[in-house]
Amino acid sequence: MKILNKIKVLVATAVVLSSCAKDYLDTAPTNATGPDVAFENVENAKAAVNGLARLMKRQYLSSQGFNGEGTIKMYYGNYMGNHFTAGGMGSSWSLVMNMDFLANPTSTYTFYPWYYYYMIITNANAIIANIDNASGAQNQKDFLKAQALTFRAYSYMMLAQIYGDRWADSNNGATKAVVLRVNEGIEDLPLSTLAETYDLIYEDLNTAISLYNSSGLDRNANNNYEVNLDVAYAIYARAALNKEDYVNAEKYAKLARAKYPLMSVAEYKSGFSNPNKEWIWSVFDSSDETIYFYSYQAYIAYNSTASAVRTTPKCISKELYDQIPATDIRKDLFLSPTADPSLVFKPNTGEGEANELAYIRGLYPDIPSNAKAYAYMQFKIKANDMPGVGHTNNFRSSELLLIEAEAKYKQNKPASEIQALLNELTRDSGRDPGYNCTLTGQALFDEIKKYRAIELWGEGFDWFDLKRWGDPVKRKSFSNGGNFASTFAVTIQPNEKNKWRVVTPAKETDYNPLID
Repeated sequence: MKILNKIKVLVATAVVLSSCAKDYLDTAPTNATGPDVAFENVENAKAAVNGLARLMKRQYLSSQGFNGEGTIKMYYGNYMGNHFTAGGMGSSWSLVMNMDFLANPTSTYTFYPWYYYYMIITNANAIIANIDNASGAQNQKDFLKAQALTFRAYSYMMLAQIYGDRWADSNNGATKAVVLRVNEGIEDLPLSTLAETYDLIYEDLNTAISLYNSSGLDRNANNNYEVNLDVAYAIYARAALNKEDYVNAEKYAKLARAKYPLMSVAEYKSGFSNPNKEWIWSVFDSSDETIYFYSYQAYIAYNSTASAVRTTPKCISKELYDQIPATDIRKDLFLSPTADPSLVFKPNTGEGEANELAYIRGLYPDIPSNAKAYAYMQFKIKANDMPGVGHTNNFRSSELLLIEAEAKYKQNKPASEIQALLNELTRDSGRDPGYNCTLTGQALFDEIKKYRAIELWGEGFDWFDLKRWGDPVKRKSFSNGGNFASTFAVTIQPNEKNKWRVVTPAKETDYNPLID
């Protein structure tokens, strides 16, 4: 698939930061000669929209760990949550794992999401501003504008989750969140409220949905990295859930997953590295387009040859692992320390030795021979090629089903409807044929939470879910019956660590005089 190599217009390659107030977030397009040339026809505009997808998978900030959307999933969604750890991880990672950077405006981790998502927004704004004047069929222009609006809505939704308060703490959206840039170029603007941010997200999605429908067009069925009507529905559902707008969360979750049946057991066990019938939208990757050791899979895929995986394989928390029923196929995607009588793991680190490595390589021969084995290490996500080639999922129908279940619960809809959804996810899909949900009340909501954690493990949801619910991080050390190193075995309450709100980066506030 060579299409992403063809991007020569409006792909931002760097953010230029200087003392000049007007260029601190300017983007430098590749081979761009100005909007008039870039958007003179729909073919150029297609390349520009394709470039938005490309921005989700590339190296940023001259640092190996910053790789587009995968970094958001790993550092923010996974590391800061309850259920994700890594064997042998050094104590320096406490800065991220324990949320110690959230109130530091000069931290790279504070800056990265801002830098990354405004990169996408800036390029989307240029497309939205110029596409109407391009030559070509109107329905093609409508479709391209809808795609750009979809990318912009997604970016603002993610920014709102990271830099805004949880909705329940926002005084109905009155607290400040992010800068809403909707025009071409970079403007000095104040922070808008969380409510204003969601208003823009909804407006963009409503317009996009109308344009998708009027265009009569859809993405190529093989190009899961492109956005379409279903992706707009999915973003709407997740945004509405974050906003506690449960009517729209339920409505759009149903619409988003309508064409995407749950994957089979065989597909579930195949490595989460290629789109299947359940995947609604993903980040593209191939051996021809690899970013090598910078990629998401080079930090998580169990079979990666990258040292970030070989020496520190990623693991599920013991607490969550213990909650997965023995009859559930998802439990088999993690290494049980009691899977075989011959297995012996160090009690204070969970590390195995030669015998344990031989055991897991007997199960998964593609694990490198110089890798390390740890109790509870994951086999859910693998790489297609080395050191870390693989597609990364953004939305799949399992998440939308769980959004629908939560939205129904919050609207006090009949328990039987919610039970049916949980049974569809787990029993009817074959993930656990013996499962049957009959719970009601708070126990039913707790079941939704538990199965979000189980189903979506490693896909970047954990911290975002905890923040949305106002639930604390509670991790146990090895000595207390868990599998976190003592540095990371902490309890973090929702009112601590800047209330889990990442502060506006200094690289915005230092050069934008309209932000206090």
